[in-house]
Amino acid sequence: NIVNNATEWSLVILDEIGRGTSTFDGLSIAWSVAEFLHDKVKSRTLFATHYHELTKLAEERSGVCNFNVAVREWNDQIIFLRKIVPGGADKSYGIQVARLAGLPTEILDRAKEILSHLERPDGAAAQPAKRKRSKRAGSKIEKPQLDLL
Repeated sequence: NIVNNATEWSLVILDEIGRGTSTFDGLSIAWSVAEFLHDKVKSRTLFATHYHELTKLAEERSGVCNFNVAVREWNDQIIFLRKIVPGGADKSYGIQVARLAGLPTEILDRAKEILSHLERPDGAAAQPAKRKRSKRAGSKIEKPQLDLL
């Protein structure tokens, strides 16, 4: 509805457009919406996204500027500086944010392995190495209960 009703006098604020779809579908939708608002509607637009590829729009369109939330890295952790600074983000901090959200270390370590694999030039084509399943500490293998009847 926003896209259909926006005018050149509108301030359009969009957060994570294309989220909830596949990566390429979401990126395509977000890119197309950004182009449409810039080229056709000519509205002022704030566009929050995790699609790093969208920063390339600033190279193609004179009215597009990139900004990001400043962070400082310290001991494999991030500290949000609560400042908006010019430029696109140079790095993704998803795993560090997952740590802040309380995900277990085992999951974070595996996520780092998978990310390292996916970031290789040929990584997206093949699955990351499988990990052997391990028993949880203190867990017992339960014996099936026998029927009494």
